[in-house]
Amino acid sequence: MLAVLTGLTSCADSYNIQGTSSVSSLDGSKLYLKAVKDKKLESIDSCEVVHGTFKFAGLLDTVMMVNLFMDDRSLMMPIVLETGNIIIRIDDSSRKVSGTPLNELLYAFIDQHNQLSNRMIELGHRESQMLLDGIDEREIVAQLSAEAEQISMEEDTLVTNFIVKNSDNVLGPGVFMMMTAGMEYPMLTPQIEHIMTLATEAFKNDPYVSEYYKTASEIQAKMQGLDSSAPAAEQGEPSDSVIQNILNGKE
Repeated sequence: MLAVLTGLTSCADSYNIQGTSSVSSLDGSKLYLKAVKDKKLESIDSCEVVHGTFKFAGLLDTVMMVNLFMDDRSLMMPIVLETGNIIIRIDDSSRKVSGTPLNELLYAFIDQHNQLSNRMIELGHRESQMLLDGIDEREIVAQLSAEAEQISMEEDTLVTNFIVKNSDNVLGPGVFMMMTAGMEYPMLTPQIEHIMTLATEAFKNDPYVSEYYKTASEIQAKMQGLDSSAPAAEQGEPSDSVIQNILNGKE
């Protein structure tokens, strides 16, 4: 009996996370792996940082995206819980997860996205320098606006392609959640509509994606129905009360 139980346990999928940190404020802190389940943030695992090292380990029912927290504060580090040895490195200038296939893919994407963000930030520095150099303000706006638009297009392409290519695994819905989390309310942007036309059924049926798209569609329908006789440009955005009623299932 013991031999059978040992054999079953050894065959089960499991994750193993080895972490190191050079950030002194993390030492002695409690870290948590948390995931969104049924619209709530739930703790999956926890550990303590001791002398700059920490470790998570456990059985894995299904591959999932989680985030790393220190107590109730998010460290803004998405992690894919998958079978294998996952490595986390945290220092003052960078945060990296590696060691397993999906985490390698995710952080290669994050690195590319950060490069685009840095290019956008650099435009602000260049604007200040160009003003100091006495360049005409209209010329500055024309040049930097064109570059900003190019960077935005590259970002849209990067995110869209990544989600679509990974729409059959947890990275697609996970990055979609990251992309939409900062929105004031669920909305159907051209990029999201484009993603939905290209993504797989597995992606569309993901609980978060499905709920987001349903709610965004209802809000858009309400917005367009506020005054069907008025041009779309004059209809404006739906009121906070309308949005809240839709989110609460009252509209």
